[in-house]
Amino acid sequence: MAERKIRVLIGKPGLDGHDRGAKVVAAALRDAGMEVIYTGLHQTPEQIVQAVIQEDVDVVALSILSGAHMTLFPRVLNLLREEGADHVLLTGGGIIPSEDMEKLQEMGVGKLFGPGTPTSEAVAYIREWFAEARAGEDEG
Repeated sequence: MAERKIRVLIGKPGLDGHDRGAKVVAAALRDAGMEVIYTGLHQTPEQIVQAVIQEDVDVVALSILSGAHMTLFPRVLNLLREEGADHVLLTGGGIIPSEDMEKLQEMGVGKLFGPGTPTSEAVAYIREWFAEARAGEDEG
């Protein structure tokens, strides 16, 4: 039986209009064999979470350059929990100070990536997370 592809949704929440990085990450994940859905610019957390549910994704990656990361990541995380989708990995990147990355991870957000991080790190992180999540499903 063929291993199923990891399904990743890339979201650009808020008013930030710069999506080059999100598109680069989307292409890298696709090149690594993942199925990628990109929601486009100016999405609300509610729109992103509805797309997560509708597309039945494993991972949602937010790209935030606007400085609103301490509002947007927790909002998406809470909406995922409310929708019963807390099995979905919430990760992402952007202009996020390391202290804020730590606070977000304490809340339940996955690893976050800053500018200049090689896309191979995000690919490896998602693959590792997925393998661990699948192993947990097989045990349960």
